[in-house]
Amino acid sequence: MTPVGRILLREETLDPSFLPPRLVHREKELDLLFRRYREALGKGLPYHLLLTGGIGSGKTAIARRLATDLERTGRLGQLPVRSAYINCWRRASDRTVMLDLLRSVHVSLPDRGYSLSEMLDVFEQGIRKAPQHLIVLLDEASALVRQETKLVYLLSRSREVELGSISLVLIAVQDLFPYLDPASRSSFGVTHRLSLAPYDREALTDILESRAALALRPGSFDREVLDQIARIAAPNGDARFALELLAGAAHAAEDAGADSVGPEEVRRAKGSLLPTVAETQLESLSTNELGVLLALSRTLKRRGASVPSQKLRTTHSALLDELGGTPMSRTTFWRTLKELEREGLVTLDTGATGESSQVGMDEMPASFLATLLEERLGRGRARKG
Repeated sequence: MTPVGRILLREETLDPSFLPPRLVHREKELDLLFRRYREALGKGLPYHLLLTGGIGSGKTAIARRLATDLERTGRLGQLPVRSAYINCWRRASDRTVMLDLLRSVHVSLPDRGYSLSEMLDVFEQGIRKAPQHLIVLLDEASALVRQETKLVYLLSRSREVELGSISLVLIAVQDLFPYLDPASRSSFGVTHRLSLAPYDREALTDILESRAALALRPGSFDREVLDQIARIAAPNGDARFALELLAGAAHAAEDAGADSVGPEEVRRAKGSLLPTVAETQLESLSTNELGVLLALSRTLKRRGASVPSQKLRTTHSALLDELGGTPMSRTTFWRTLKELEREGLVTLDTGATGESSQVGMDEMPASFLATLLEERLGRGRARKG
């Protein structure tokens, strides 16, 4: 029986290292690569690939899922398929990468005492004992390539140097071609490159929904909250950051004893992971800006990730009555919202007419911001607009 207040049931499924059963919004790329590899390996030919994309774009997940799916096919042509995944950030030299490759063919050597050529000889012996299509995934490959590696050339020319059937996948944030020697570059060719576009907001929301279904208790989240997280992560298209935000928000909800993840927990997680608003930033805001921000924070702290702009204007008018302020025209209200957006304090989802349809705030818990603003306006410390 799930304990009361328990939301995170399988937190490990939100970890970047977890390989989900389905790669949401990367199915097309995965299917393309699977068909290319199956066709090449079935003919006994290696297939080399340079896979690039920004942080959190799904590079590693696609490469690992591709290798896993190919292994599950059993044999392609005359040989079974095996894979070896190596993160070059930690294995940033030919020798250290080679040690991991030796383990992948069930050969163990001491860390020291062998030259690269000797290690390659032993590696060849291991391959000959158990012939296979070996798919080598070198993640964070720029750490290796920038050191004038010889291993990329040797692995991409495995048939010529008698290392067996090896397909090399280089995974990196940036294009590695300028750093490869001409001989290595020719092994990849023009078409053996795939660059992943950043995820957009809708894709991030779908990814979060898929992962939340694995990680969180049913009924403890809704799509509005997932869309709020996606909105925060969308500028960089970073699914890793989005998943980290989701985990942080779920922890915040559990700590508060809530039975579900709400917008306030998302804002709290965002503020702790990537704080962007300091109390001193409020010093530079005009009275108009402080008033609109207070109306927004009061509205959002009750519930919601965003509020319709017309409803916010109504709330702001009631706040001006409370504070004895001068009524604000529609034009001034809109101009103030745009200024707050430029300051990075609010988000505006613009409707078809050009006027904002939804106004959001993700930088800190709305309840905390409301308290700060009430104190500041109450003390009359705002700069006049």
